[in-house]
Amino acid sequence: MSVLIMAGQLILGLSILVILHEFGHFLAARAFGIKVEKFYLFFDAWGVSLFKFNYKGVEYGIGWLPLGGYVKIAGMIDESMDTDQLAGPPQPWEFRSKPAWQRLIVMLGGIIVNIIVGIFIFWVLTMRYGETYTPNAEIKNGIVPGVIGQKMGLKAGDKIYAVNGKPVERFEDLISSKVLLDKTILNVRRGAQTLDIKVPPTILNDLSDYGIEEFISRLPRVKFAIDTVAANSGAQSAGLKKGDSIIAVNGKAITYFDQMQAQLRQNKNKEVELTIKRDTAVKEVKARIDKDGVLGFKPKALLPKDTTIRYGFFASLPVGAAKAWGMFTDNAKGIKKIFTGQVKARKAISSPIGIAVMFGSHVDWIRFWSLVGFLSMVLALTNLLPIPGLDGGHTVFLIIEMIKGKPLSDKFLERAQIVGFVLLISLMVFAFGNDIVKQVMKK
Repeated sequence: MSVLIMAGQLILGLSILVILHEFGHFLAARAFGIKVEKFYLFFDAWGVSLFKFNYKGVEYGIGWLPLGGYVKIAGMIDESMDTDQLAGPPQPWEFRSKPAWQRLIVMLGGIIVNIIVGIFIFWVLTMRYGETYTPNAEIKNGIVPGVIGQKMGLKAGDKIYAVNGKPVERFEDLISSKVLLDKTILNVRRGAQTLDIKVPPTILNDLSDYGIEEFISRLPRVKFAIDTVAANSGAQSAGLKKGDSIIAVNGKAITYFDQMQAQLRQNKNKEVELTIKRDTAVKEVKARIDKDGVLGFKPKALLPKDTTIRYGFFASLPVGAAKAWGMFTDNAKGIKKIFTGQVKARKAISSPIGIAVMFGSHVDWIRFWSLVGFLSMVLALTNLLPIPGLDGGHTVFLIIEMIKGKPLSDKFLERAQIVGFVLLISLMVFAFGNDIVKQVMKK
């Protein structure tokens, strides 16, 4: 059932974005009097469609091949590779008859709409929910680094007070693109020491392998007590109760939750001696740790207090726009890291399988629309890449035409389209294979 929920969210989210992207091309073409012959969600490869109808001379439909969508514009060499219509003289309603600047706007129409959609989604989310964050000043007991953070030199209890010399106001900024995508130095207090710890430019490779929690945990270092005990668990067998505090494991003192987790992970499938405090009494009990290093209780942690900023209708627009544009530039930086060799392609490129996993196995509408907004900005960026077959490839050819003063030959454009198609299919096969391997390796 969870797979169906993930797939359903993926199809709904991508369908919304594909339709809006193609609608951008459609509107621009119609605005300049260019005839649009088809408007399809998914591809009707070999002329096979699941559903179609004609309205005012345009065929609207849903194809069987779920690899995006398209609008077929008269007089243009596109994915359909229908070159028969180019044999005759140019007609006034055709794409090829229009000035280069008009054709350029048609090509950029989908990208522009995706950017507008991304900004709109984050505008509405910001207006509705505001911004909730944890003030970094409230992190009294420091951070909890994972495998990646420890490899960099971070230790539990470190307090990161600045990044590149600029004070950190929000704890969440420590796991944001500000830290992960730029040349970053973490300014750290460790007891009486002040340290500068460099974030390696290849950190995205490790994040792909281990996840963001293994850089710096979203949960800071906190004190805790037992809240609820799971049935048939080691905690229940040991007689632990709500309100108990674990103050030692095998005689080693425990103050914070991460210290207890570390001790339990070291004793998987073993019996340990717990020292617990119940009210004013201190007692020792034996408990069995399972194969995952879990005792079996839900903690009640003394978490730092969050702050929420509320924005009005107009004030939320620049905040939402900044979030959307930040995602666009962050992905551009990520692509640059792939081309410069700082990030391996197999670590960074995802297919719809990886995207479906991001949506999750249950419906959370805040997460759903946040991901749709994110994907809208990603779709805008990827379509801007100068690859034949993408909007960016068409844009490059049109700019060359405007510089030369004459269009490139139809034969060249046909061959470029074929090359681009092969590149895109190869990239898609690579992405799907990459995600399948990742899912198999997790199991």
